[in-house]
Amino acid sequence: MGRKLLLEKIDVPGIRGYDVYRSNGGYDAVEKALKMSPDEVVEEVKKSGLRGRGGAGFPTGLKWSFLAKPAGVPRYLVCNADESEPGTFKDRYLMEFIPHLLIEGLIASSWALGCNHTYIYIRGEYAWIVEILENAIAEATAHGWLGTNIKGTGFDCRIHVQRGAGAYICGEETALIESLEGKRGNPRIKPPFPAVKGLWDCPTVVNNVETLAAIVPILNIGGEEFSKIGVGKSTGTKLISACGNIKRPGVYEIDMTITVEEFIYGEQYCGGIPNGKRLKACIPGGSSVPILPANLLLKTAKGETRMMTYEGLSDGGFATGSMMGSGGFIVLDEDQCVVRHTLTLARFYRHESCGQCSPCREGTGWMEKILHNIEHGKGKLSDIDLLWDIQRKIEGNTICPLGDAAAWPVAAAIRHFRDEFEWHVLHPEESQRRNYGLAHYADAREVTM
Repeated sequence: MGRKLLLEKIDVPGIRGYDVYRSNGGYDAVEKALKMSPDEVVEEVKKSGLRGRGGAGFPTGLKWSFLAKPAGVPRYLVCNADESEPGTFKDRYLMEFIPHLLIEGLIASSWALGCNHTYIYIRGEYAWIVEILENAIAEATAHGWLGTNIKGTGFDCRIHVQRGAGAYICGEETALIESLEGKRGNPRIKPPFPAVKGLWDCPTVVNNVETLAAIVPILNIGGEEFSKIGVGKSTGTKLISACGNIKRPGVYEIDMTITVEEFIYGEQYCGGIPNGKRLKACIPGGSSVPILPANLLLKTAKGETRMMTYEGLSDGGFATGSMMGSGGFIVLDEDQCVVRHTLTLARFYRHESCGQCSPCREGTGWMEKILHNIEHGKGKLSDIDLLWDIQRKIEGNTICPLGDAAAWPVAAAIRHFRDEFEWHVLHPEESQRRNYGLAHYADAREVTM
């Protein structure tokens, strides 16, 4: 299954508590960090090649280096634990079962960034995890890892947990900051970027749970050693939330040297598709990334094997590729209806749009209505082209990426499964059937651009 860095100790009995975590090497990374200068820690993260694990995949060390450091102005680190992307649950797994890993990563990162107050903004639905995190924070404080003058270094650091109110939009970093300040969670226009004017108009870094937890193994084994794991610019390990039509749903830690086919069918990973069904499609990075049919999922447009890496999943752009995204891997077998799944996603994004930008506010509702008509036997062939036109006018025309997140699934569904949309229109009375008998499989469909 490859090397594990984040989940290596996840099954140790009692690892949720401080004593067991500490006896298994916990907080060694903080000890190392406190003996280094903040700039040296940032440089180590740069060497690691760690990319943000929340979706965009931006280099973490580079992002940290952008943080403004005006004299006399506080800086803040915010942990984005608002894991609301459908199909994604890896951050929940880390926080629930090994919370001290995140706390340790936060302390080391706070030292590197010069932040004395750090916030965990957690999804409101994760109510039970709030208590787990607060207990871990209390334990870390009691043992001198948080508070004033940590381990005699003169460094002060406190971690605060703030629950969100169940808004997907608050996964966007500026909307999260607005919510953290007690305002409505509407994204801000950028620039200025949070690194210059973020929380309470002070320099702020926002990273997600997995990214900050990864700081611990980077410091323990060294950034250069971390960079040797994986392939190319996809360094280190990656947590994948696997669900859908697979035998072994769950959270997997991969080192990004395996193929998509190995991940889906390997017994040490998803274990294949139940009941002898064929693979139809997969959404490889959470609901907001483009869906791929089996023929493009198991190989690239060039006929090469598709790898479970940032570059491998995006090979060919959106015409024939997708994105690693948040690592929410959703598998669909041959009985699944792409139109129905696309409608479900469109309904979600319409509901979660903050309404600030008219292309997103109006377009998501329009797409949902058209998809509902197609799915329920009331569509027209011209509706397919209308859907394509609407998503095209949403993408790239909103303040935050929610508009793109709503547009991409619709675009990819039409691009790769247009015949299924047409089938719904032409067979309205049969459009509720689950098995459409269409050839969207790796062994029965040619690659089309």
